Amino acid sequence: MKQSGMQLADVQNVYAGAEGRLWELVMGEQIHAGGFASSMELATRAGIKPGMKGVDLCSALGAGCRFLVMNFKAVMCGVDATPHMVEEARKRAPFESWKIEFKLGNVLDVPCPSGTFDFVWGEDAWCYVTDKNKLISEAARVLKPGGIVAFTDWVEGPAGLTGEEALRFNTFMKFPDMQTLPGYRALLEKHGFDVREAAPIEFAKYVDLYIAMLTEQLTFDALRILGGDMELFKAMGAEMVDMQRKTHAGKIGRGRFIGLKK
Repeated sequence: MKQSGMQLADVQNVYAGAEGRLWELVMGEQIHAGGFASSMELATRAGIKPGMKGVDLCSALGAGCRFLVMNFKAVMCGVDATPHMVEEARKRAPFESWKIEFKLGNVLDVPCPSGTFDFVWGEDAWCYVTDKNKLISEAARVLKPGGIVAFTDWVEGPAGLTGEEALRFNTFMKFPDMQTLPGYRALLEKHGFDVREAAPIEFAKYVDLYIAMLTEQLTFDALRILGGDMELFKAMGAEMVDMQRKTHAGKIGRGRFIGLKK
């Protein structure tokens, strides 16, 4: 993996500020490619059932937890390291109504006892984590025997990135690095998972959509979030166009992963 030097503090700054609000503008509350349909596909393929107890690692605004409670009657806990996101998740899903517990914590040291959950969940967020080996280890630790790990994530594509390309993209996105499909499979197997799926899923069309929305519909809204800074808007737009080229060239992709703890 090609390292960018990005750390947790860089990610916290993004999601406590304007950049995080911009991602919510174009991606919705779930802040992941494919939205509701992608979540439904992941949960269905993973076999999530009513009454299962799950934890969303990097739970952001809590939309993943709410999705699973609403549509699969799961019992959810969300863990995120950005105070603003945890506070906002609690506002959007008051415990009195939703019974979802949102915890402030680092997913490299999940603040939950071992063997607590039936499933671990993640959607397009583990790319922000500095130590993916430790992350998968923690996912295994908090799962019961036979528990499920189910997540999607941005990955380096089969065409690969040069060091310069990776540095530019990861710095823009505040990713410390990106795993590959085989890399995630190897980590899951290393930590005792029977890997049921490690497959590429659609991504490029969503990048096309985000750029179209920002340039054809949401320009005013984006500028409002950015304080009217047109130069910043153009600079971020240039980075998104660079992302678009890389996704269509197979250099950046997205994967879906499902494993059972042995």
